[in-house]
Amino acid sequence: MKLISWLPFIFCCFIISNVLAQEKYTISGIITDKKSNETLIGVNVIFPEIQAGTSTNAYGFYSITLPKSTYKLVISYLGFSSVVETISLTQNITKNFSLLETSESLDEIVITENIEKLNIRTPQMSVNKLTSSSIKEIPVVMGEPDIIKAITLLPGVTNAGEGTSGFNVRGGAADQNLILLDEATIYNSSHLFGFFSVFNPDAVKDLKLYKGGIPARYGGRVSSVLDIYQKDGNSNAFHVNGGIGLVSSRLLAEGPLKKDKGAFLFGGRSSYAHLFLPIFDINNIAYFYDLNTKLSYKLNSRNNIFLSGYFGRDVFRINDAFENTYGNSILNFRWNHLFSDKLFSNLSFIYSDYYYGLKLNFVEFNWDSGIKNFNFKYDFKHYLSNKLKLQYGLNSIYYKFNPGDIKPTEESSVINPLKLIDKYAFENAIYLDIEHKLSDKLAWSYGLRFSSFYRMGQSELNIYENNQAVVFNNDFKIYTKANPIGTKSFKKSHIIKSFYNMEPRLSLAYKLNNSTSIKGSYNKMTQYLHLLSNTNSPTPLDVWAPSGKYIKPQLLNQFAIGYFKNFNQNNYSLELESFYKTVKNRIDYIDGADLIANNAIEQVILNGRAKAYGVEILIKKNEGDFKGWLAYTLSKSEQQTKGRTPNEIGINNGQWYNTPYDKTHDISLTGSYQWNEKWKLNSNFLLQTGQPTTFPNAQYIYNGINIPNFSNRNTNRLPTYHRLDLSATFTPKHQKTNGLQSYWVFGIYNIYNRRNAASIAFAGNNETGANEATRLSIFGIVPSISYNFKF
Repeated sequence: MKLISWLPFIFCCFIISNVLAQEKYTISGIITDKKSNETLIGVNVIFPEIQAGTSTNAYGFYSITLPKSTYKLVISYLGFSSVVETISLTQNITKNFSLLETSESLDEIVITENIEKLNIRTPQMSVNKLTSSSIKEIPVVMGEPDIIKAITLLPGVTNAGEGTSGFNVRGGAADQNLILLDEATIYNSSHLFGFFSVFNPDAVKDLKLYKGGIPARYGGRVSSVLDIYQKDGNSNAFHVNGGIGLVSSRLLAEGPLKKDKGAFLFGGRSSYAHLFLPIFDINNIAYFYDLNTKLSYKLNSRNNIFLSGYFGRDVFRINDAFENTYGNSILNFRWNHLFSDKLFSNLSFIYSDYYYGLKLNFVEFNWDSGIKNFNFKYDFKHYLSNKLKLQYGLNSIYYKFNPGDIKPTEESSVINPLKLIDKYAFENAIYLDIEHKLSDKLAWSYGLRFSSFYRMGQSELNIYENNQAVVFNNDFKIYTKANPIGTKSFKKSHIIKSFYNMEPRLSLAYKLNNSTSIKGSYNKMTQYLHLLSNTNSPTPLDVWAPSGKYIKPQLLNQFAIGYFKNFNQNNYSLELESFYKTVKNRIDYIDGADLIANNAIEQVILNGRAKAYGVEILIKKNEGDFKGWLAYTLSKSEQQTKGRTPNEIGINNGQWYNTPYDKTHDISLTGSYQWNEKWKLNSNFLLQTGQPTTFPNAQYIYNGINIPNFSNRNTNRLPTYHRLDLSATFTPKHQKTNGLQSYWVFGIYNIYNRRNAASIAFAGNNETGANEATRLSIFGIVPSISYNFKF
């Protein structure tokens, strides 16, 4: 009876809620660049009178649901003229916008979008964005624009030294960064062993670096995500742009396949300094080339397809004795489908391949290795209301690992073929991200990723006593390889080992006022792949290995809190963040570990743990003739590998020790000054604590041979790293918007010729017999000049 008496009230509430729901309508559409018809990412769609808004997704789509009314709508995007319209929202509306660039000049520089007050309200934190134009104007060695070098100017991001590849984020290793190009994984981000990155800035449309607060749609790495999208191509008109430098050149062409419906993009880069080496009677060769391509086509108002690819190779040869070839290849087919004005989907089929080849003529063998993966992704974004948005999906990745295939050359009669055992794995995940605005002051995003990893069968797997591939010699207090007690073979369809992990994510923002907010985030992430390397930075010879019977996946927990403030109508901004993170199962190597051509890598590694914590400050000036930013990071990154039993000493006697990428202080100052219409001046200054290293602390003589004794791992440091770079951009015809447009960039890298140490080696002097330290420096002062154009 009580339930029956409540039925009329429940029914009335239901009717009222439906009436109110009917009084809400959705406005959605695509926002593009009017000149190229290229979709724009992160455009702000704002209703200022009710302080509501949204932004376009990675494919230029937006959707927002509001109560029935008449609104003032503002469309804003940095570098483009804002659009202001009055919208009468009395029904669902599909409305596309085309934005016009405020200036056709080539010298715009920003580091993040000026999103007015949205950056204060959104729960997203620990994210930095760079534009292609900003990257091109940062002074770099040899004048080649470089994405990786550019992001190392941001707080919390460093590299392992000059002339090295990869980057480190918040005290993490380089292999802990997920690098995506059009959703495909890039395993080696460098050309010429780190002198250049593999990314052509002319082909880059959007770049975001997630250091924390990482959404659940990303997984597989525990330090950061570098998400890069290539341009779609110009579907309105044919255009060409490029640059000619001292050591390399680039060219990119784009145009319509069918006007306003389809477009193509084709870009290429190549270095050519090696062509001049024979003039100086030098037989060595070192060069790279890469190709970017993309096809896009609009089938109808609800369906778009894309086909994008990248192919890059490096070739390094010393006389006729040594030749090294390596590089990445990716291919991605994507289908965007709009189910409704509130539900957007993206389906992707992705192939990624990293190849490493080595030819050693003096020992008469060839070496091939690499990693391939096939990735299926299906992502949805559901705009339920102005206050609630969902993003969910799934992905499945199949891996094939080739640790090494050694074959004799045709001239060899000594070397026997050696095939290291191929490894296979499946990585799967489903995820849900929720963006929820609780009130005008409080917004949060939360999500969950469920990941699984299956180590599949291989032709031969070692079996060890007590499942321990490393044994401890208690007499000599050292770790040594365990002898297998047998082997076992498995079919590829057999699962050797499986892992399952729940990965919750949480971010929130509380708005103190219209220009100030505090934010916090928590991440739990899992990494199932490991980069096996005996250097401080990645090299082409490094080998990727999957988790399995003897290698556990890395598990991250990261907390961050931040204070964010805009000043003087957003002309200035301050970002202050503090973070703390721990990583379980971070591998380290026993003394004397041999990683090259090792068919039983489990015999030289131990599982440990790592932690990092610090404070990051970013102060930006966003407007005016002078723009730039000051970034400072104070941090600590440590690792610990304890003994597995009370009798074992672990590594460094089980004590915490510096990771190779620990840098206590990291300061970068970047600025640009528009001197006049034709000249712009750019500079950056870097100051970093020297990276940890291990020096000998004593020596002893055995059979007439000096044998060094080394101190504990990473207790020493290289000298402090610092340099100043300057560049000037000259635009002959600054106001020209049609026909050939060009500009010159004159640069000086390391202007005061600081000889920063890449490493310090210790050896005996052949003449005096005394021990001495030798500093290896990669670059001193390096001038450069490049000519850039578009038409």
